[in-house]
Amino acid sequence: MDKKAQINFWYILLAVFGVVLLRDLWVQSQTITAIPYSQFEAYLDDGVVGEVIIGSDTIRGTFSEPQDGKTGFVTTTVPPDMAARFEGTDVTYTGAVESTWLTTLLSWVLPALVFVGIWIFFIRKFAEKQGMGGFMSIGKSRAKIYVESDTKVSFDDVAGVDEAKQELEEIVEFLKDPEGYGGLGARMPKGVLLVGPPGTGKTLLAKAVAGEAGVPFYSISGSEFVEMFVGVGAARVRDLFEQARKAAPAIIFIDELDALGRSRSAGQQPGGHDEREQTLNQLLTELDGFDPTEGVVLLAATNRPEILDPALLRAGRFDRQVLVDRPDRAGRVQILKVHMQKIKVADEVDPDQIAALTTGFSGADLANLVNEAALMATRRKADRVEMQDFTQAVERIVAGLEKKNRRLNEREREIVAHHEMGHAIVGMALPGVDEVHKVSIIPRGIGALGYTIQRPTEDRYLMTREELENKIAVLLGGRAAEKIIYGHLSTGAADDLARATDIARSMVARYGMDEDLGHVSYDSDRPNFLGNAEQGSWLNRRYSDATAERMDQAVKDVIEVIFERTLALLNENRALLETSSAELLERETLEDADLKRIAVEVVRPADAA
Repeated sequence: MDKKAQINFWYILLAVFGVVLLRDLWVQSQTITAIPYSQFEAYLDDGVVGEVIIGSDTIRGTFSEPQDGKTGFVTTTVPPDMAARFEGTDVTYTGAVESTWLTTLLSWVLPALVFVGIWIFFIRKFAEKQGMGGFMSIGKSRAKIYVESDTKVSFDDVAGVDEAKQELEEIVEFLKDPEGYGGLGARMPKGVLLVGPPGTGKTLLAKAVAGEAGVPFYSISGSEFVEMFVGVGAARVRDLFEQARKAAPAIIFIDELDALGRSRSAGQQPGGHDEREQTLNQLLTELDGFDPTEGVVLLAATNRPEILDPALLRAGRFDRQVLVDRPDRAGRVQILKVHMQKIKVADEVDPDQIAALTTGFSGADLANLVNEAALMATRRKADRVEMQDFTQAVERIVAGLEKKNRRLNEREREIVAHHEMGHAIVGMALPGVDEVHKVSIIPRGIGALGYTIQRPTEDRYLMTREELENKIAVLLGGRAAEKIIYGHLSTGAADDLARATDIARSMVARYGMDEDLGHVSYDSDRPNFLGNAEQGSWLNRRYSDATAERMDQAVKDVIEVIFERTLALLNENRALLETSSAELLERETLEDADLKRIAVEVVRPADAA
């Protein structure tokens, strides 16, 4: 029974009850009269009373013959001693029941109001905060509904993902003309899955589709389907699709689909995931059951496609997967132009230069960069955002906030200066590594005592073994400089060692770059978009202990060989290392122009010249 039918049913029921009640009151008023007790005594003496019903306070009865058109009567009793005193007099007397209706009413209403108040102000608010909602709406969808005027997003607001926009333009054309689009017999995909790292604009793309098509947009997160009560999530899925069908053409957008569509494992404990699995099964059923010609398109977004259930990704459900990746240099320029329109930018600011500094940034990172630059300019009370503000914003995002109050002693400052210049000189000497942009010994972030910023000259999508080895050499340059100058090793290279070891392990285990182990990949897990490495490949490995020992030895050999090569390179440039470190100690920061001057004096290896 739908909501409208329920309302009609209860209205009819109440109307019938009201009619019966009113008729009973009218009949009583026409046939029963209220008389004084003295009149009742007179009727008794005259013998016209037929029968009586004696209550605690009242007497009801009927006449043997109608009196003044009335067939019944009601009177209030009087105590016998009081009635005896009035006998023989002309006084009309009657009893009166003390009005206790107010007391009775309050005895019922006040406790009810207390409980209702507790429910409204405490229990319901607590339930809403916990995501339980009201009792009557527990199975209702919580999707936020936007119309065309609410989204206020079009494809003009989305930049840097041209390929994804082209894929979704078909969806827009279909929603504008569902009947004409399938003239050749083709059907639109039932579901489109937007896949990509966080912050690349997946949600923005979905809103842009709704804004371009001008149709209702139902937006909900995958986690909002999962509740503590079994069956609630499935009910919400049914309600969501039902609402969208009634409003067709429409778009359903499920953000963070991995919270709902996580892969079902045969090894799970029975009953441990009943609610989530029932919700997923209901979603699969709805995808099978709904017709694309109805004008309802399902969009979803996730940054963890590797954990989605295979049944969700098969043909006929999510037919199309659209990759929304981090933008390239041209894409970053477009995104920067979109966001720079919202702030006051100086004329000399070149978006291409900023894009060169922001390799690997997502759309959200670039939006944050523009905002940080505007805050930098506001802090120094400028009327325009200049290039220096963008440079400082990049450094703040990449390296962290400067800790000028964190004072190092002179010994530590010298070690940090030689460490950072070791990184810089090795980076200047070797080919195929990112250009050194800035070197500083001002502490930044949580634990960085100094930093060396390298700027890629172009976007890279593959690297050779030599380039990876040079990357490791740059990471080991600081540790090698400490070894040469001071003859000891410090804790300052801990992060460098971890990153260098990760690259060396990938070379051995994933890329097959070790001659002894051969052209074999021992780490075949799909990398996820979140960037954190999964431990499953090492915990659930598919190779023997002997192979693991050979891999560990190969990683160690790679690091040792590259470290010795880095030591030799810095020994050849020891004089430059000491002079440049002294300059860094004095100035604390070396900019791009200073580093280019130092790079001219660097002695490079014979094979790199």
